[in-house]
Parts: sequence; structure tokens; C-alpha cells
Amino acid sequence: MAAVKPKILQLGVIEHAHEAWEEINKIAEVIRPASTNRQSFIEECRSGALDGVILAYRTFDSVDLTGRFDQELVQALPKSLRFVCHNGAGYDQIDIEACSQRSINVSNTPTAVDASTADLTIFLILGCLRNLPVSMANLRAGEWRGSPLPKLGHDPQGKILGILGMGGIGRAVAERARVFGMKVRYHNRRKLEETLEAGAEYVDFETLLRESDILSLNLPLNSQTRHSISHKELSLTKPGVVLINTARGAIIDESALVEFLDSGHIASAGLDVYEREPIVHPGLLKNNNVLLVPHMGTWTVETETKMEEWAFDNIRMALTEGRLKTIVPEQR
Repeated sequence: MAAVKPKILQLGVIEHAHEAWEEINKIAEVIRPASTNRQSFIEECRSGALDGVILAYRTFDSVDLTGRFDQELVQALPKSLRFVCHNGAGYDQIDIEACSQRSINVSNTPTAVDASTADLTIFLILGCLRNLPVSMANLRAGEWRGSPLPKLGHDPQGKILGILGMGGIGRAVAERARVFGMKVRYHNRRKLEETLEAGAEYVDFETLLRESDILSLNLPLNSQTRHSISHKELSLTKPGVVLINTARGAIIDESALVEFLDSGHIASAGLDVYEREPIVHPGLLKNNNVLLVPHMGTWTVETETKMEEWAFDNIRMALTEGRLKTIVPEQR
């Protein structure tokens, strides 16, 4: 008699790592919800139709089906559920405290996203320093460079890059920035070991704000980091600073950012994420000193594949060993 496979819930589409997903299918019974929206999904959970599921695999885009993994949804999940394996480094869609209260362990996919997100960060830094957003807008409008000509840009060599959040992505940004001759400083919850700093200088938060020529945000979004950069913090920055955000939009108070961009205090901003995405603040859209990208930090075949494979590793370990490869920091 064949052994009964553990049941797992698939929330989201498998886009790339199909062979790795087939291996998961060999050791688990994969259940897909019949629901098409949040309310029907909650009702499906409460009906008992998903009872026995011990793990849920979810993607960032599955929020369109389930909504956020907030207190209401977590409480509705099957009582048998013990693991949520999230495909993504950022997991602000998931209420970790609510999951912990129900003894549900959550994993994410750090490291898999570091290189591609850091690459995009450097693209935004160089584009903003060289004053490319306004030139690109003029070119598309049939005005070549425009009249009057845009202001001359700046070279990255010798500029102080301040990194707020020196995790895997922050360190990958620092590694690339050194190639361009930038001086790297950082602020973190705690000072890193010297081997991880790799020559970057640890400074306090206020010093990072006051002395950075470029400020790169590379920290996770949570209740403590929401609006970490608002009026007070922006007023401390150096006039002409370039601000880069490839982390999460709500780390910045966008209304404050627009004010400081309009005043000219912030010379340029490079943004991949937004406070209410996919809605973008109209003040950002109309400002040609802002380089805008629609949340594409991991938008490569290689990185998306690595993220899926990493999430599947978490699934495999949960099913075979009862633990996660990369449990989120709040639950370690």
C-alpha cells in the first residue's frame, strides 16, 4: 500500500523551475484552491475543503487571490497548516505575528534576489547621477536633449554611498559600488563583522543622512521601518542628494519625498518600489528628475528561477525534516 503523501497548498503559478516542482509533486499531494478571490478563499478554508494541508506555497502575485496574509486570513487557514513558504525576499504581505500565534512557521528566499536587485540599484544610481531621466523624457518627446539643456551630471567616483540596511542586498550593492570608485558607508541595526563589511564604514543613522551623496534604501518593510524616511530625515540630508529605493515603497513617506524633490533639495530619485503600488504618486510621475521602474528588481529569468528553487528547498525541508531552510528572522 502506497504511503499517503502530505498535502500542500499551491497559491500562485510556477513560472520557471518546473523540474524542481515536479520533484515536490513526487513527495507531496499538491492542492490548488477553487476560489478566485479573497472572500471565497476564506470561505473555502472555513468550509473544511482544505483540511489536512500542512504547508502553503505562495508567490507575491498570489495576493490577488488571497489578499494579504493578515490576522483574518491566518485565523481562517486550516488548523493543520504548519508552514508558509513564501517566494520572495520581502514578506511584508504576511503578518508574521499572526502566524506565530498559530505556530505557523514562515520562510522567504533571501540571497536568491541579492545580485539582480543590486544590479538594478546600480543602474538607478548611475542614471540619477548622470541626470538621465530628464534627457530620456526629452528624447521621447522629440526634443533631443531638450532646450534648455539638462544640467550636467556627476561621475560616481569619490561619491559617498550611504546604504541603509546592510543585509545581503546591501552588501551586494556595496560590492558593485566599489568598482565604480564610490566610498561606502552603512547603517544597520548592528555593526557587521569586519569580514562582512569588506571595507564599508559603519556610521550612525544621522551621519549617514547628513554626509551621503547617494542614499540607498535596502532594508525590509515592517512596523519599525515604515516611513523611516520622512520630512525629518530628508531635512537632514545633504542638498543635492540622490535617493534610491529598491526595497519597499512604504519605507519612504512619498508625499515628503515629492516635496523635497520639488524644492530641489533632493536632486534626483531612482525608484523601483512605491508606497501604494501599482499606484504611483502623481508628483513622482510628473517630475522628470525621477527615474521610475515598475518593481522589476528581480525581473530576470535567472533570478526568478533561483527564487522558485529556493522556495522549493524550503518546502522539501519542511516536509522531510519538519523545519525550514530560511525561516524569517522574527521566528528564529
